[in-house]
Amino acid sequence: MIRSTRAQKAERLKAARRLLADKPDMAEAAMALSRRFGLSRRQAYRYLALVREDAPARLPVAKSVTITLKMSASLAHRLQGRARRRGITTSELVRQAVAALLAPKRRHG
Repeated sequence: MIRSTRAQKAERLKAARRLLADKPDMAEAAMALSRRFGLSRRQAYRYLALVREDAPARLPVAKSVTITLKMSASLAHRLQGRARRRGITTSELVRQAVAALLAPKRRHG
């Protein structure tokens, strides 16, 4: 079996991150990643799991823009505590919350 290079891993992780942003369903994202890079579905799931656990904080997909938010001190402390418990930065927690808020609604039924 041939090992992936660092560049290949980085490319696959970036693709996995984009796929999860577009298709929050792991099965759909795994299938798309598998097809795109010729990976086994199991390996595709590994890349997606890495993205969910660690890579979002390390691999920016697009240029970042700084914004300023005003909130009460108590809300800011709660936000910081939640981020600390999840092991991520406050900025990443806010990014995830805003992305979830703006994600298209999925209809079941």
